[in-house]
Amino acid sequence: MNRAMIEPAPSGRHLPGDAERHLEESLASVREALTGLRYGAVQLTVHEGRVVQIDVTEKRRLKPN
Repeated sequence: MNRAMIEPAPSGRHLPGDAERHLEESLASVREALTGLRYGAVQLTVHEGRVVQIDVTEKRRLKPN
């Protein structure tokens, strides 16, 4: 997995403790959603700068009989 996809670029600004904690928890949840996902999509819903929902859609192809 490409770490640049899930880690924020350094911006030089420091987040307050609660925001930093929320960001770390959100990143952990995104990592968990991506673990084992071979084909599909992960969609984040952000409200007022905070991740409030993570939707995972997994695609599975069935083998023909």
